[in-house]
Amino acid sequence: MCSFGFFLKFFCFQVDEDDYPWRQNKDSILEWLHKSITRKSILAQCITTAMVAPRTWFGGIFGVKRSASNKYADYKYSPVQETRYQKLRERTNVPFDETRIEHQKALVELWNLAYPNVTLTGLISEQWKEMGWQGENPSTDFRGCGFLSLENLLFFAKTFPAAFRRLLLKQPGKRAEWEYPFAIAGINISFMLTQMLELYSVKPRCVHCVNFVKILGEDEEAFDVLYCIAFAMMDAQWLAMHASYMEFNEVLQITRTQLERELALDDIRRIRDLPAFNLLHH
Repeated sequence: MCSFGFFLKFFCFQVDEDDYPWRQNKDSILEWLHKSITRKSILAQCITTAMVAPRTWFGGIFGVKRSASNKYADYKYSPVQETRYQKLRERTNVPFDETRIEHQKALVELWNLAYPNVTLTGLISEQWKEMGWQGENPSTDFRGCGFLSLENLLFFAKTFPAAFRRLLLKQPGKRAEWEYPFAIAGINISFMLTQMLELYSVKPRCVHCVNFVKILGEDEEAFDVLYCIAFAMMDAQWLAMHASYMEFNEVLQITRTQLERELALDDIRRIRDLPAFNLLHH
């Protein structure tokens, strides 16, 4: 288990404007980059340790017991709704396989979308830490949610590129000294959504889950769009709380609760009808 007190004591670097590399000589540039990457790597490792865990443990944080009414337990899905729901469930069972060419290409594509002007030196590289992976090999971070979490990040980068880059580069608002690592946060958001929507159940029983399946019947990309909304909502909540890494679990839980409320609204027919969808265009 990673000790937050330990890395606070030994690795807490304050970076002011005067410390930025373009104002220093070559030696100072190398030292600044080393500190920046080291700090991001340590934070990613700690959040990964705290958040990406076996599903049984993770459910202890996000598994909120609810008594489902017969109204929703007996809801009959249309053939389209049933097919799309089962297809989405199947996506949750695909592990990330670093030996598969299509998975390798997807990872490289994510890098190119995130940093179009920076050449990636390899699938295993210190560069990945800059995006918020915990180490030089991002494939080891997918154990919590598999290939689905990479698909979600790619969809976000392609569909809402401006919002993706704002969150990746932590551009809006007053930021904490120790920010959440972008990539690891993305994986945890994917996992949180699979739990919230009961995708590991044969049939969801709660009102917001049933409403989501109805929406899915109208829009096959509903889950991927919901992921983008959830990421933007989490970041907005992070800023509103002036949060740091110690509040990451709390911020994610608040995000889940708000999403459940919005999905349970009676007048939601499309995923883009969610009030929080507007966060993607701020």
